[in-house]
Amino acid sequence: MMINQGMKKIFSVYGTAFFVMFVLELVLLYVYPKLELHLMLNSCHTDIQDTFFKYYSILAEWPLYILALLPLCWKKGRLTAFFAVSEIIGGTIAFILKQSIRCMRPVELFDDGILPLVEGVKMHHRNSFPSGHSSTFFVFFTCFALVLAYWYQQNASQLGSRKKILMYFAMFMLFVFPALGAYSRVYLSQHFLMDICVGSLIGFVVPCIVFHFGKNIILKQKTEIE
Repeated sequence: MMINQGMKKIFSVYGTAFFVMFVLELVLLYVYPKLELHLMLNSCHTDIQDTFFKYYSILAEWPLYILALLPLCWKKGRLTAFFAVSEIIGGTIAFILKQSIRCMRPVELFDDGILPLVEGVKMHHRNSFPSGHSSTFFVFFTCFALVLAYWYQQNASQLGSRKKILMYFAMFMLFVFPALGAYSRVYLSQHFLMDICVGSLIGFVVPCIVFHFGKNIILKQKTEIE
């Protein structure tokens, strides 16, 4: 099954946003020392943000997995399988890196009282690199973005200009959601920026590779995702 320029164009919104974020992260990692950068990214805590990021981060622990099962209700199991395969591969890569490198978490490297910790969040101390939550966030939403881009390819001729603009906006928002999830791990001092940078990269690249090699199975029938 051929992927035309329409799909590439709409997905490029998501891909470009990810690329810009990734480059900015690399610049920050190059310019600032690891610990100083972490404190900079945690310099502004509010009660509203504490509550938001505390619960938003939990999405990667089980709610996203439940959402990934929803296509089964409409007999579109290939979409669930797409997420499952991508998550298994991404999770395996993250697990191997964690166990091989064994980096300390922020709470282990700062003196007590320096980090603005969020009440009620259980802090982890080891296996910081890379961030598994960041990987899961980006696996889910990258899968979603790829499927939405394919749907756009199939229906572009039937969409008006306003709906096309909304589609581009939706694609950008699909990037914002995992980006917030990844940042939540730094905000909660569960990870350093380097951890979420690599975790996000895994979560973006793996679904793209799985989709590239498995699109003939994932998109076997047009009705599977329409």
